[in-house]
Amino acid sequence: MATISRQKTLSFASIGIDIGKDVFHLVGFDLEGRLVLRKKIKRLSLVSVFEHLPRSIVGMEACLSAHFVSRTLRKLGHEPRIIPAIYVKPFNKGQKNDYNDAEAIAEAALRPNLNLVKEKTQDQLDLQALHRVRSRLISRRTATINQIRAFLIEQGIAVRTGAHALRQSLFAILENRADEISPRMSDLIVGLYEDWLWLDERIESITGEIEMIAKAEADCQRLMSVPGIGPIISTAVVAAIGTGEAFGRGRDFGAWLGLVPRQYSTGGRPILGRISKRGSKYLRTLFIQAAHVIMMRPHNWLKFSFGPWLTEASTRLHRNKLATALANKLARIAWSVLANRKAFDANRHQIEAI
Repeated sequence: MATISRQKTLSFASIGIDIGKDVFHLVGFDLEGRLVLRKKIKRLSLVSVFEHLPRSIVGMEACLSAHFVSRTLRKLGHEPRIIPAIYVKPFNKGQKNDYNDAEAIAEAALRPNLNLVKEKTQDQLDLQALHRVRSRLISRRTATINQIRAFLIEQGIAVRTGAHALRQSLFAILENRADEISPRMSDLIVGLYEDWLWLDERIESITGEIEMIAKAEADCQRLMSVPGIGPIISTAVVAAIGTGEAFGRGRDFGAWLGLVPRQYSTGGRPILGRISKRGSKYLRTLFIQAAHVIMMRPHNWLKFSFGPWLTEASTRLHRNKLATALANKLARIAWSVLANRKAFDANRHQIEAI
């Protein structure tokens, strides 16, 4: 294989990087498609190695630190391309190992019609991190509440549905049923309740920070003009897609969220199934929740440009199907608002691009 000194005279068509925790595996092809680079490097030597390589297309899978590596290589003059893992898989040959993965990435990076992941800025990554921490804390809070309920059920005590009902009645239950609940179990439940309160504080703190960002960001303000979209959804969308440049139209964004039917068509016969559920599960869930909120207030439907469609669709679609269809429409409108930098006008149809 070529050494670093010899690589100065080569021209690479593409270089594939298989990103690992401590080491990266590089595979490069020249302009004639020949394998001319096969090398393992340490993460810390990334800059020093690529400084000596000819400026070229550098492909990598979308994964942890891919955006950091992409920004680093772009500063060095290379053309990084972040590729979804699902598009790399067809190029894998033989058994799975790091070099075969890097070779598949290098080949996939040369495809002209490949949908790439847009490089995220540091602000987007920070905002995305806030959402991920908030989501994890909410999951932990739900688990804590469920564990309190489970311990009470084991003592033969059932509490009606809802976190508020459990909060209001918990200490009364511990006091009135002290003869049935052991002191040790009572202490455990009180400790879980204290965890619950701490989680509430953390969630409120992060939510407040997200709301402050939403007020300061112009794109978030425009997104919040769309019915059902508030600070949480608007900041999540901006963190995920920025200004929507990675998508050619709103339908592509809806498809990326997995809000379109899964297609299995052959012989000119279209066969559509359930929604594909591809892309961001977190964003998809938020848009479906927004759709349910709108559906709870049918008296407001006619205020929106999509009101007549929603009214007519509600007569023929199951509630869950209607929520999914409305979520798809909201996602397409959100993309249009971002791409055209115009707030949503509830009294007229959005731009034809959606």
